[in-house]
Amino acid sequence: MELKVLESNKIDEEVANEIVTLIKEKPNCVLGLATGSTPLGVYANLVKKYENKEVSFKNVRSFNLDEYVGLKHDNDQSYFYFMHHNLFDHIDINPNNVHVPDGINYENCLKTYDNEIKKAGGIDLQILGIGSNGHIAFNEPGTDFDSFIHLVDLKESTIKDNSRFFSSIEEVPTRAITMGLRSIMQAKRIILIAKGKNKNHAIKALFDEHGIDETLPVSVLKLHPNVEIYCDKDAAEGVIDE
Repeated sequence: MELKVLESNKIDEEVANEIVTLIKEKPNCVLGLATGSTPLGVYANLVKKYENKEVSFKNVRSFNLDEYVGLKHDNDQSYFYFMHHNLFDHIDINPNNVHVPDGINYENCLKTYDNEIKKAGGIDLQILGIGSNGHIAFNEPGTDFDSFIHLVDLKESTIKDNSRFFSSIEEVPTRAITMGLRSIMQAKRIILIAKGKNKNHAIKALFDEHGIDETLPVSVLKLHPNVEIYCDKDAAEGVIDE
């Protein structure tokens, strides 16, 4: 794993540049995309680059990591809505090439999502955030490393982390559908982004003597041959020398 510590805005710029470089090299590449506050700056940079005619997403295919169970597409807290509002509605990506797990008709999604990724040729670049408890996507501590897409009951810490996006913590869904850890590990390349002091504990655990085990889901990335970790100083505190 390669660790890069940069200012938050520089992380957004570098990761966006990495994505644009990939698209130019492989216009029909497959992107694995994340939601939440972490990738917002990356998506804003991608929209700017599209508007400046630096890149076209016309042949790009995308697969999102997860979705809340029970939220319809038009719910402004759904990840389907998030991705369209912050990225897809502002670029030239083909709507048929966009895939977000279905939090309503999830039974069919559970049967088909990993197969759809496989049919697309696999994910070329997977973007990840990280939870304060070390979860990636919605793979909470205790998730089997061999897991494919599945339903999950969200931990209290995850619900608390995500409550800032809702009017009250009671409104936060308690279940989600998520790509599994094995699904994520099949990506050819992975970029994980961590920002803020609340991510510091998980990042320190990833880089200290903590082993590779299911109590820290992000530790599975130690087994992947092509991972970059982008952190701001708050997230990386205690991991690098000042």
